[in-house]
Amino acid sequence: MATDAKRQKVDEGADLLHGFLQWCDTVGLHLSEKVCVSKEGTVADYGMLAKEDIEEGEVLFTIPRSALLYQRTTAVSALLEKEAGSLQSSSSWVPLLLALLHEYTSPESRWKPYLSLWPDFRKLDHPMFWSKDERDELLRGTGVPEAVDKDLSNIQREYEDVVRPFIIRHPDLWNPKTHTLELYTELVCSASGYNRVTGCKVHHRATRCYGTPFPPKERPLRMDEDEEDKPPNPPMMVPMADILNHVCNHNANLEFSADSLKMVSVRCIRAGEEVFNTYGQMANWQLLHMYGFTEPYPSNKNDTADVPAANVYKAAVQVARSDSERALMEERWETLSEMMQDGGAFIFNEHGCLTDSELHTALKVFCMSEEEFSNFKDNEGWEEDDEDEEQISQAFSNDGLPGLKPSWKRLIHEAARRTLQSYGDGEDRDRVLMKDDEALKGLNSRQQRALQVRFGQRRILCRLMELTES
Repeated sequence: MATDAKRQKVDEGADLLHGFLQWCDTVGLHLSEKVCVSKEGTVADYGMLAKEDIEEGEVLFTIPRSALLYQRTTAVSALLEKEAGSLQSSSSWVPLLLALLHEYTSPESRWKPYLSLWPDFRKLDHPMFWSKDERDELLRGTGVPEAVDKDLSNIQREYEDVVRPFIIRHPDLWNPKTHTLELYTELVCSASGYNRVTGCKVHHRATRCYGTPFPPKERPLRMDEDEEDKPPNPPMMVPMADILNHVCNHNANLEFSADSLKMVSVRCIRAGEEVFNTYGQMANWQLLHMYGFTEPYPSNKNDTADVPAANVYKAAVQVARSDSERALMEERWETLSEMMQDGGAFIFNEHGCLTDSELHTALKVFCMSEEEFSNFKDNEGWEEDDEDEEQISQAFSNDGLPGLKPSWKRLIHEAARRTLQSYGDGEDRDRVLMKDDEALKGLNSRQQRALQVRFGQRRILCRLMELTES
């Protein structure tokens, strides 16, 4: 019986995939004969495999813009455009999600063969679907529990304040009993887990979690001036592109043109290899928070760990020798807090500090004289630095950290130590698990992914403490 059930499940999956590939032909989506879509031999669920050797620069598939799914191509596009003013929200995703609510539940949807690939969005196993206790226990200190809690709160508020009133006003197209908060939340995860934003630097079988709405902390992106001037594109679902999985060392990129999107190989791909897209330079905690997976340590070269700015402040207060010095540090912290968003954090990777200018400013403020601090406040937090950006970047790289001023190193070291404490006990246990393949196999998938996040972040913080040891 179990074998029959498994065979039926496989057959259903094959039928769904076959239906999707037929649909691709009808909408003009061209797939190279050198690749195939598969549920076997891939790192997760669906994926794409090379059937024969592929050279760098080859087009793997082409997607006409008419096949993209977003508010302007959906059956309810006219209504969404007409009432755009009532759909404003901090996320900017409401029009897409309303379109998805309609298309996903409509038997006549043009995109039904595409959306049917994922009959149960909870199989994505996004941390939103974990219990709060499980998130807090497995991911303590990583930043993921706080980010997910914030997302869930914002999603509920957006649904109750914007989406549900709109649905009630249009009972011929939506039904609050069908298009529930639960389904809305699942579609948020599916959209963030299986879509692209055209023109955005961070691609994926997703964009950032929930697009630009409630973004997690991430490394600052340096963009060219012409890119900064481009108007933002709406979030959208991109059939076929969302089939590809992600690794840091990817072998394909999505390219954009006026009438189509193309997946192009960026290096040679041998027959039998999986074709991987890139979702951007994403740390493991971001991958888990946004997409529900991680890369095995140490393969993710974009992994990062955050040191909360508040921990640098606590380190500065700790070395204060009197009540007046502590009061001065508090004043300096208040000044810095006004310059930072959401309390702020300094981001480190395996090479050093990614937010070097911000850390440089914080350390100068905490360690400057009273006269210098007075001038700093008079200049509204900005002053001319003797060092240029390149010098600052080098100073806060792994090569430069040991040569920093002793007072600066002490603050960084203590802040990193406090950050490590926030993960709780278990560092030795995690280290043993990472070296024991059999023990790793004994963990469930959630425990494994949480371990990858914790261990990678702890390694970065431990290295930071070593480099700033007095």
